[in-house]
Amino acid sequence: MLVKVARIILVSAALLLLFFTSWFSLEFYRPSKALPKMVIFEVTKGQAGKDIARNLKKNGIIKKTWPLLLGYKIFFSSQSLKAGEYALQLPLSAKDVLQILTEGTVLLRPVTIPEGLIIEEIADLLESQGFAKKADIVKISANTSFISSMDKEATSLEGYLFPETYSFAKGTTADEIVSAMISQFTQVFCEKWKHRAEEIGMSVREIVILASLIEKETSLPEERKLVSAVFHNRLKRGMKLDCDPTIIYVLKREGNFRDRLRTKDLKLDSPFNTYLYPGLPPGPISNPGEDSFEAALYPADENYLYFVSKNDGSHHFSRTFREHQRAVNTYQRR
Repeated sequence: MLVKVARIILVSAALLLLFFTSWFSLEFYRPSKALPKMVIFEVTKGQAGKDIARNLKKNGIIKKTWPLLLGYKIFFSSQSLKAGEYALQLPLSAKDVLQILTEGTVLLRPVTIPEGLIIEEIADLLESQGFAKKADIVKISANTSFISSMDKEATSLEGYLFPETYSFAKGTTADEIVSAMISQFTQVFCEKWKHRAEEIGMSVREIVILASLIEKETSLPEERKLVSAVFHNRLKRGMKLDCDPTIIYVLKREGNFRDRLRTKDLKLDSPFNTYLYPGLPPGPISNPGEDSFEAALYPADENYLYFVSKNDGSHHFSRTFREHQRAVNTYQRR
């Protein structure tokens, strides 16, 4: 009798286990009945598994929490649920969701850094688009160890934060963002360019400074190498560069720039004022793009010494001061 009862209990337990296993498998592996759509779901740092499961259910990503929690303990307990934003394409099974959250395939958001911005402007842009805080970006950008192998004289990372479209996950730190931008610079400023800098008697730092001036002087691709030729020619002759953007840079950093230069600004006593001091300014005045670096390294084969704005975004280039004066009268005083 006892044997018969024990047998019934064992068979019942086996059937119950089989039923539960089948039920669990169905709930764990079968996609939910949610309508096809994309859902942005966030796992915060340090969030408990139960809270994550509850939020998944609340957002309609899973129907029940227990299959996900049990499946995690059985199949994924050696892996953590990674913090971050996820773009989940429904419908998904509980197993699919766990696969995504443990692999950490987080959503990457693009951000475009335009050419010619200064550090503070880059920091403003990143903060406005929900990435790192401005103060953190500015603080990290004072750490010149990122570029010490290329520029031992740098006082900041100005000039080395390479303009590009980047993709960052939510929560990416200021340090990681700046590291990515410096890494992009080191890839673009290749060995060929370093050799070219040596060939024309300039250091990497000097090329970065010169490229930053070119970047701010013209937005026209066809003019960059002509502007570069003017600056190279003036440097060789010991002439002052007379570059307005160098003064604008100082005024911007001081919070005193009011959209245009005034006559008195040209007398600003700063080592960046290229109307007062010959040679390159003491540091970059923007973060230039690839075309400006190319122009700084390979100037046009012209003996231009002057250029003046035509007030339409382009410039007139002159070889002599007399020709330049005529252009100034034509374009600036009419």
